Amino acid sequence: MRKGLALSLLLAAPVSAAELTASVEIPRLRVAEYHRPYVAIWIEGADQRHVANLAVWYDVTLKDAEGEKWLKDLRQWWRRSGRKLDMPVDGVSGATRAVGTHTLTFDDAHQPLASLEPGSYQLVVEAAREVGGRELVKLPFSWPVEAAHTEHAKGETELGAIALTLTP
Repeated sequence: MRKGLALSLLLAAPVSAAELTASVEIPRLRVAEYHRPYVAIWIEGADQRHVANLAVWYDVTLKDAEGEKWLKDLRQWWRRSGRKLDMPVDGVSGATRAVGTHTLTFDDAHQPLASLEPGSYQLVVEAAREVGGRELVKLPFSWPVEAAHTEHAKGETELGAIALTLTP
């Protein structure tokens, strides 16, 4: 009886879900005064309107939420979404990241992809660093995913290699 129940549950479960994986490199910079960058990662529609926040990395350790004051330096994200949010946002906001490559994976069974309408979109990654610069990188994609593929871009200063991998 248990084998039959397990088999029926296995057959009832979805075989696979579409996934969006974003890989973001924070490069090592040779500067006199280095601060980890604030980074916002979001999805925008073909009309450049904000659709969903995926991640916001900022200094969450400062007392009295002082780190939130500098989120407006992520200018594009701030204008499109940030100023309307009450930080921190569960599942979205987190601490700044160290030098290296950081990977985020989302599937279509969970927000924000569960409510993504079919169409053309862009993954947007924006970084701003104290005593540094700002940078914005965009990678186009279509939803739903019909075939596995990867889009690549590279920042010039504040961001390194950015990859967007989509799997059906």
